[in-house]
Amino acid sequence: MPLFKVKGVFRKPLREIPFSISVEASSEKIALEKAYSLIGSRHRVKRENVKILGLEEVKPETNE
Repeated sequence: MPLFKVKGVFRKPLREIPFSISVEASSEKIALEKAYSLIGSRHRVKRENVKILGLEEVKPETNE
Protein backbone atom coordinates (compact mmCIF):
# COMPACT_ATOMS: atom_id res chain seq x y z
CA MET A 1 0.00 0.00 0.00
CA PRO A 2 1.42 3.46 -0.88
CA LEU A 3 2.75 5.76 1.82
CA PHE A 4 1.76 9.45 1.74
CA LYS A 5 3.30 12.40 3.59
CA VAL A 6 0.78 15.08 4.58
CA LYS A 7 1.98 18.52 5.70
CA GLY A 8 -0.05 21.38 7.11
CA VAL A 9 -0.98 23.46 10.14
CA PHE A 10 -3.78 23.31 12.67
CA ARG A 11 -5.15 26.14 14.74
CA LYS A 12 -5.41 26.10 18.49
CA PRO A 13 -6.36 29.22 20.42
CA LEU A 14 -3.74 31.96 19.89
CA ARG A 15 -1.40 29.96 17.60
CA GLU A 16 -0.95 27.77 14.54
CA ILE A 17 0.95 24.52 14.96
CA PRO A 18 2.69 22.91 11.96
CA PHE A 19 2.55 19.15 11.44
CA SER A 20 3.87 16.49 9.11
CA ILE A 21 2.36 13.02 9.22
CA SER A 22 2.88 9.84 7.19
CA VAL A 23 -0.12 7.63 6.45
CA GLU A 24 -0.66 4.46 4.47
CA ALA A 25 -3.60 4.65 2.09
CA SER A 26 -4.72 3.37 -1.28
CA SER A 27 -5.35 6.88 -2.71
CA GLU A 28 -4.71 10.57 -2.02
CA LYS A 29 -8.33 11.14 -1.00
CA ILE A 30 -8.20 8.40 1.62
CA ALA A 31 -4.81 9.68 2.84
CA LEU A 32 -6.33 13.14 3.43
CA GLU A 33 -9.29 11.69 5.33
CA LYS A 34 -6.96 9.61 7.50
CA ALA A 35 -4.76 12.66 8.21
CA TYR A 36 -7.79 14.75 9.25
CA SER A 37 -8.94 11.92 11.49
CA LEU A 38 -5.55 11.41 13.16
CA ILE A 39 -4.89 15.12 13.80
CA GLY A 40 -8.42 15.61 15.11
CA SER A 41 -8.25 12.69 17.51
CA ARG A 42 -4.72 13.40 18.78
CA HIS A 43 -5.10 17.15 19.27
CA ARG A 44 -8.89 17.62 19.61
CA VAL A 45 -9.06 19.89 16.57
CA LYS A 46 -12.02 20.17 14.22
CA ARG A 47 -11.51 19.73 10.47
CA GLU A 48 -12.28 23.40 9.85
CA ASN A 49 -9.20 24.28 11.93
CA VAL A 50 -6.85 22.01 9.94
CA LYS A 51 -5.21 23.42 6.80
CA ILE A 52 -3.46 20.95 4.48
CA LEU A 53 -0.47 22.56 2.72
CA GLY A 54 0.93 19.58 0.87
CA LEU A 55 0.40 15.93 0.03
CA GLU A 56 2.99 13.75 -1.66
CA GLU A 57 3.48 10.07 -2.22
CA VAL A 58 6.68 8.72 -0.68
CA LYS A 59 8.47 6.28 -2.93
CA PRO A 60 9.88 3.26 -1.10
CA GLU A 61 13.66 3.04 -1.08
CA THR A 62 15.15 -0.12 -2.49
CA ASN A 63 18.39 -1.54 -1.10
CA GLU A 64 19.71 -3.53 -4.02
